[in-house]
Amino acid sequence: MSAIYRVGNCSGFSGDRVDAAVPVVDTLIALGGPCAIFFETLGERTVALAQLEKRRDPDRGYEPMLERLIEPVLVRCAKHGIPIIGNFGAANPAGAAKVIARLARRLGLPDLKIGVVHGDDVRDRLNLETHEVYEADTGLDMGGGEVVSANAYLDAKPIVDALKAGAQIVVTGRTGDPSLCLAPLIHHFGWAYDDWEKMAVGATAGHLLECGAQLTGGYYYDPGYKDIPDPANIGFPIAEITAEGGLVVTKATSTGGLVNAQIVKEQLLYEIHDPRHYITPDVILDFSGVTVTEIGKDRVEVKGFKGSPAPTTIKATVCFDGGWLGEGEISYAGPNCRARARAAADVLLERLKIRKLDVQARIDLIGVSSVHDGDSGDKWRSSVQEPDDIRVRLAVSARTQDDADQAAREALALYCCGPAGGGGVRWRTTPRIRTQSYLMLPTDLAPGFSLHVAKELA
Repeated sequence: MSAIYRVGNCSGFSGDRVDAAVPVVDTLIALGGPCAIFFETLGERTVALAQLEKRRDPDRGYEPMLERLIEPVLVRCAKHGIPIIGNFGAANPAGAAKVIARLARRLGLPDLKIGVVHGDDVRDRLNLETHEVYEADTGLDMGGGEVVSANAYLDAKPIVDALKAGAQIVVTGRTGDPSLCLAPLIHHFGWAYDDWEKMAVGATAGHLLECGAQLTGGYYYDPGYKDIPDPANIGFPIAEITAEGGLVVTKATSTGGLVNAQIVKEQLLYEIHDPRHYITPDVILDFSGVTVTEIGKDRVEVKGFKGSPAPTTIKATVCFDGGWLGEGEISYAGPNCRARARAAADVLLERLKIRKLDVQARIDLIGVSSVHDGDSGDKWRSSVQEPDDIRVRLAVSARTQDDADQAAREALALYCCGPAGGGGVRWRTTPRIRTQSYLMLPTDLAPGFSLHVAKELA
């Protein structure tokens, strides 16, 4: 057993760069030794959106960029014994496995072993009346919408079991993000699931790596204040973990970005409510005594984290049908553009009243005020700023797609209905998802995995 195991992250969310994995795999192969890579592609709402896609097409519902993400590295990972782990199964891990199997056969890997984790979909096991609500937004009115999805955050064990069975690539749905990194460490080092200090090592590594280039300067980058080299070629992170619990984070070689103490501290505190009690499915982490030390170029050592027993309940995120979002946009430029944009906004709001459309509306004047304004539009109404151009955005919430579409199309009508000089119109409708979290007992779940060979998976 090697004293050092390396884990590389190749994606931080659904929509991340599809060419990030190649430099990571190049680096891992050059360094030698046992290693794994993982792709993190799910957010709170990503599974629900994938469920909507699966409703439209039962064969879909997995990460849409799946083939583009793994094709550049699949052959080399198989050749060099580098396991690939990803929650890119989203709402349809079995469907994702079929895509991987077809890709593997095309690339000359008919014997590739694919592990598929199941059990995160708990729609048939969750009782909304009896399970405890766990929601940061207390008092949130869910409005009784239809349940679109209910997915529990599984721990690392099913992934570990799949790796033990010989899986070369493991597909999951909703899993704890740090578990994607922790699982290959448990498998390699043989750590016990109740060795909380070792669980803390892997979960901390996973927490640091899970958002990809956030750990290598992406979200840190603020030109003129916090610069990074070659941001267009930003590298993705790699963790080096020892059997004794040492942790160093670095990045792919010959890439842009950087890893320094400040960036690591920022990422360590990302999404943390209580640094003494950060809950993951595998272990509860205490970051209050952490030290972060730069030990070389793009190399930061992290020490002092602690672990305590895993939580006695499991978080499940339930997504409800939230109706429809309608968006309409039009631009105004040149002299008097602020007055014309404000007039367009007033016309849009009045048109919604005239047509008696059942919508809730918001107007933003992008270029004057949008991010810091409220639904009332007080900031853009009182602004005296006179920019060179303004983008008027109407956004409406509606129960029906038709109301959302008709409201959004009012922006299109401004082409000829005025004010003068409008252009660049777009409009669209998209389904809305509302989320609520619940707590379940581990005994309420039935996680597991299945193992498949690419040539046998239709």
